[in-house]
Amino acid sequence: SDRIILAGMAFEARHGVHPHEKVESQPFEVDVELGLDLWPAGRFDDLSRTVDYGTVYEAVRAILEGPSHDLIESLAESVAQAVLEAHPPVREVVVRVRKPGVQLGGPLAFAGVEIRRRR
Repeated sequence: SDRIILAGMAFEARHGVHPHEKVESQPFEVDVELGLDLWPAGRFDDLSRTVDYGTVYEAVRAILEGPSHDLIESLAESVAQAVLEAHPPVREVVVRVRKPGVQLGGPLAFAGVEIRRRR
């Protein structure tokens, strides 16, 4: 299955359950994978036959830098729904959200979620 992949998008944002997370920004990382038929774009070298991933990036930025969410699950769901609503050719979207600065009392690279949504 064909995929467009945007990996390692990084944003400073204010999301989390704890009050200080809504005040102090912290890093978030997002990956998005779009499942769609890329043959027409590859065959004809035509942007109109695929998804402009610049628009996907801007949608992710608007969500991450927008109103605060308590849960990274909610961020991921918002990204997935925005992509599916704005891009009819996308049959499936995978969204990963990572919160590398989370404090859980010991060494941890990140807390994260991955969701997969299909039409």
